[in-house]
Amino acid sequence: MSTAAEYAAAQTAIVRDDPAGRLALLRSLYEAVPGQRQLHLPYRRAALAFMGWQLRRGLLNPLSDPAPGSPWWRAVNERLLHDTAESRAHLLNQGGPVSSTSAAWSVEFARRPSAQAWYRAHNATIVTAYLEHRELAEAESRVERFFINLILVRVLYAHALVAAPRLALSWLSPFGPMLGDPRLGMTSIFLSLSRVLPDRYPLPGSLRRYVADEHGFGRLLDLGVIQPRMDALYAWSAAELALPGLTTLIHDGIPTYAWDAADTEPWNLPLGVAVRAVRRVLPPWT
Repeated sequence: MSTAAEYAAAQTAIVRDDPAGRLALLRSLYEAVPGQRQLHLPYRRAALAFMGWQLRRGLLNPLSDPAPGSPWWRAVNERLLHDTAESRAHLLNQGGPVSSTSAAWSVEFARRPSAQAWYRAHNATIVTAYLEHRELAEAESRVERFFINLILVRVLYAHALVAAPRLALSWLSPFGPMLGDPRLGMTSIFLSLSRVLPDRYPLPGSLRRYVADEHGFGRLLDLGVIQPRMDALYAWSAAELALPGLTTLIHDGIPTYAWDAADTEPWNLPLGVAVRAVRRVLPPWT
């Protein structure tokens, strides 16, 4: 019998060039283990929502496709599939050592599901993939690299809503766990950028155009709530995920994953009246 890690590697290899197969595999990995209660299915919506957006943009298309996907996005998604598949294999007692820290968090979630455990597993996998595939990210366009950083910021913040609500929401911390709960469908607000980004890859045009298009709740969230907490959020997440390399992906409040720290313009936008009001009402917890 193969080990859990070998099973995971085989499953991800089968769907590597099959975007729909990737989605189907992830869906299947949240099904109940035979003979056990269905404890994981409520978390599947959050897991599938963002992957569905990746499929619609063509990010996971084979590199040989007439409209090839993104090597970086494909690699990050494959890591998510691998860790999730490995955790399920451990539930099925396939044995063998856990292959990585991120896979260990996935096993922990699989054995004792909770909102905090789901975020720890998901974000540890995502951050590990970010750190492992920085060279692939550097080959992406400036527009794509900006949103790759923004996505990381938002998933880290969503985790903090559940596991560190005072950091995330200051005096409104009692509402954090509910707002961030992946079982309630709220995570699509933090993970999906479909209202801003077109369903295609690569992204055409300049970054300024996309940043200008993001208004309303997204602008209030990013500039009003998250940005004043950015350094603290990365430090907390690095400790929570046991991934100290995460702290290298931010510098003086500027996310720097495959990004020049001197390129501050997209992160230091003029603050409107509503954003300034949010910052006054929800200052960082001290």
